[in-house]
Amino acid sequence: MIVVTAPTGNIGSRVLAEIADGSRPVRAIVRDPAKLPADLRERIEVHQGSHSDPEVLARAFDGADTVFWLVPPDRRAASADEAYSGFARPAVEAIRAHGVRRVVSVSALGRGTAFAERAGHVTATLAMDDLIAGTGVAFRALANPTFMDNLLRQTAVIKEQGTFYDILPPDYAAPTACTRDIASVASRLLIDPLWTGREEVPILGPEDLSLNQEAEIMSEVLGISVKYQQVPVPALGEQVRASGLSEAMAQSMMDMMTAKLNHLDEGVVRTPQHAVEAPTTFRQWCEEVLKPAVDKA
Repeated sequence: MIVVTAPTGNIGSRVLAEIADGSRPVRAIVRDPAKLPADLRERIEVHQGSHSDPEVLARAFDGADTVFWLVPPDRRAASADEAYSGFARPAVEAIRAHGVRRVVSVSALGRGTAFAERAGHVTATLAMDDLIAGTGVAFRALANPTFMDNLLRQTAVIKEQGTFYDILPPDYAAPTACTRDIASVASRLLIDPLWTGREEVPILGPEDLSLNQEAEIMSEVLGISVKYQQVPVPALGEQVRASGLSEAMAQSMMDMMTAKLNHLDEGVVRTPQHAVEAPTTFRQWCEEVLKPAVDKA
């Protein structure tokens, strides 16, 4: 029995679609079952509610072997620790109580780097990983860089202004990965009953690109001139506060971005295996995902 949390999000929905093929029993914990595709609902066991609710977890984890764990964003949390470890503590108790054997968690790059302890969201995520691993369960933390898919938040600006924004210097090359590759790695682990122990699985994508290089690729794929514009971290803070984040979560976001400026995502040495596990190039992602989204914007 595999339990999937956050099954309607960008990653969880793909995981659920990949593993719910009828060859194994699958459960999903979801607040609104109507958001699940009808054909999937027929093939899985649905538990309605939040995966922070002990009663929901008790039912969903009963008899479960493996769990896909992803914490949904909490824009108004009083602290990043509350948003991550606080949310996960009922699941930690349920893992112990029901003898769950394996957990695959969506995590972040940065462990062991100089800024790991002051990286906001990432620091909180790594602490949550430690909390889950402390149960003794076999554990795989998918250590992700920035998602390519984050650019979908800027489709209208890209189309109307020919510009996209971030906080990194224009020539700073860093890894990115797309959510569909992350989901594929998660799915392979979820259906494999043989792995043990605790490991991080870095998902680096096939290449490191600078934001200027991304702008060149976007220009070629979209057929319009696209430029990159760096924004200072304080300006990002003002933007996310205006969008409704609590002061604590806005500060956590700024701390994470400051850490990325200070090489948070460079703690893992790239190997050819990383391109095998997450093969989608930025150009391919732009052709297959970004361009249709920009055309619609």
